[in-house]
Amino acid sequence: MALSIVRVVELAGIYPSSFCSMILADFGAQVTRVVWDREYFPNFVNRGKKSLALNLRTPEGAAVLEQICLQSDVLIDPTPEGALGRGKILPEDMLQKNPRLIYVKVSAGVDLSSKNSQSKGHDINFLALSGVLSKFGRKDEIPQAPPNIQGSTIGGGVLGALGIVMALFERAQSGKGQTVNVNLIEGTAYASSVLWYLQNMDYYNKARGENLHDGGSPFYQTYQTSDGKFMAVGAYEPHIYEKFLKECWYVLDVYLL
Repeated sequence: MALSIVRVVELAGIYPSSFCSMILADFGAQVTRVVWDREYFPNFVNRGKKSLALNLRTPEGAAVLEQICLQSDVLIDPTPEGALGRGKILPEDMLQKNPRLIYVKVSAGVDLSSKNSQSKGHDINFLALSGVLSKFGRKDEIPQAPPNIQGSTIGGGVLGALGIVMALFERAQSGKGQTVNVNLIEGTAYASSVLWYLQNMDYYNKARGENLHDGGSPFYQTYQTSDGKFMAVGAYEPHIYEKFLKECWYVLDVYLL
């Protein structure tokens, strides 16, 4: 598989980093998940990974982690204070000892020096701080966060995996590793770029629930059916909407007969 020769160390911490390493494992990477506390993540994000229990607060645990990192290509660190710091190991020292290592820092901050970099949060927080949450919800109602997809999964997990692959590609040219900062707020905003584009193009600049794609159009809407279920209509193009209406009138005529 594409990443079969890549060795990854994932420090257990948060869902976005677990999903990120799951993507790498799905494409063949050799992922070792280092665990030091009780976990609450679903098993599916751990598929294809090996697990190792280490107490990183002890010199012995830190020494084992250091030895593993010296033989690895990627280290994913999602803890707010930096799990390497727990064992008195600095990322800079690790990169100096293993210049080919790609150190991945996952944080909730816009940058690692910001006041949010040490914060913990969930999708609704990342969506709010990135400005995206204001776009979700019905007209004249409070903003509602969608399922856990846009922030943690895409803005953190998918973009994190993409950043790692790009760093691996660059390393193939330079022979040197680097630090990859996966910022969940910035990632969420980046994954929502189409919203800002549509807003600037006057397609998404009305109040929530009054735009073409958020419930403000009859041809891009959900409707409840007579049997209590729902139907999703996505007839955005005029010729498709026209055909849809003709089919609806045909069904209505047959029903009335």
